[in-house]
Amino acid sequence: MELFDLTGKTALITGASGGLGESFARALSGAGAGVVLAARRLEKLEALATDIRSGGGEALAVEMDVTKPESVESAFATVQEKLGGPVDIIVNNSGISRDNWFTKMTEEDWRAVMDTNLDGVWRVAKAGANALMEAGKPGSIINIASITAKRPQHTIAAYAASKAAVDHFTRVMALELARYGIRANALAPGYFKTDINDEFLDSEAGDKMRKRIPMRRFGDHKELSGALLLLASDAGSYMTGTTIAVDGGHLVSSL
Repeated sequence: MELFDLTGKTALITGASGGLGESFARALSGAGAGVVLAARRLEKLEALATDIRSGGGEALAVEMDVTKPESVESAFATVQEKLGGPVDIIVNNSGISRDNWFTKMTEEDWRAVMDTNLDGVWRVAKAGANALMEAGKPGSIINIASITAKRPQHTIAAYAASKAAVDHFTRVMALELARYGIRANALAPGYFKTDINDEFLDSEAGDKMRKRIPMRRFGDHKELSGALLLLASDAGSYMTGTTIAVDGGHLVSSL
């Protein structure tokens, strides 16, 4: 549909070397956007970029470590140089987890999760928003939150807290950026298999979790594409400060 068409737009996706990030990149490319693939593992990004280009898309791989301000700044400078302007869409997808009871977590593990999942979102959003404002261009920032921001679970205190912060930070971003024509929204995925959680979801405990989801299954990565394209495109042009849950009904479950 024309409303969801991203032809002429460019989207930057962090954590694009695999999992949900790769899926987001392919969905955005499929809708016509040029994609900037950002992550620490440049060799994986280059392979994905080559694959997207072989299918007729446009893709640029840039090395970025969201925990290092200088790396984020360097990546955006490279994008500016290569593209001649800022990206139109930013998908803040980088994330990690360090699972443990909060009483047993180390300071190092707690800070590592916050530095990637929350501080990294701030660094990338700040750089991207400033670039758009300086160019006088509208844009869309999509932060990847999680249903764990609203539905607690044992041993994921740092992850859940970081995602709850991202959820609320998104609303503050929306409030501050609206006057510049920049929208800020979030996606809150339910349980989708990724490098972070595949071991748990394949376990007996994971199967018990699956049975508590009203749709009785985990999500497929492609099932996030519709909500992603809504927030990235003109179809969502009057949406800002919103978090969309894509979770098979998990948040409304009374089980």
